[in-house]
Amino acid sequence: MKTELLKQWRTSIALTGLLAGALTISACQQQQETEPSLEDSISAEQSVPMSAEPAEPNDVVVDTQDPTLNEVESDTVASVNTGVNQITYSCSPELTVEATYKDADNQVVIATAKGTTTLTKTNDATNPEVFEAANAIEGGEGFIQWRVAHQERETGVMRTAGTDATNVSTYECKKTEEGAV
Repeated sequence: MKTELLKQWRTSIALTGLLAGALTISACQQQQETEPSLEDSISAEQSVPMSAEPAEPNDVVVDTQDPTLNEVESDTVASVNTGVNQITYSCSPELTVEATYKDADNQVVIATAKGTTTLTKTNDATNPEVFEAANAIEGGEGFIQWRVAHQERETGVMRTAGTDATNVSTYECKKTEEGAV
């Protein structure tokens, strides 16, 4: 009796496996969806009654005497793609750097509380971009180097030295705000 029961189980399991396999294969096959024909689309369109009256105008009247308009006007910043981009950095040790990038000229103007100078790009890379000048930030003897990294020029490192080229000051900077000039 046990062998007869085992044969029935074996047959049931084999049939169940075949059925599961057939379902899996049929579920995996792509079926092409029918698209509605042009005639079906045209007949499905419904006509909308049209009015003989003209539509109301959508003209907006601006009151130039409105004081809130002047506030909005002074708050609005126009963004023009001029190839000049100004970014403010907060540096450590404490220093604020305003960098005005002139991409067409491969230059950056660095402005700090210590002074302002124009640096020229010395490499073709974009990460990092390296700018240098053969004068100190105050304009005297020395050098200044500005390395800026990441796609959006998010971080920078400024190295400066005066007449003593061995006494180099290094500032690590992070972008705080950006604007077009």
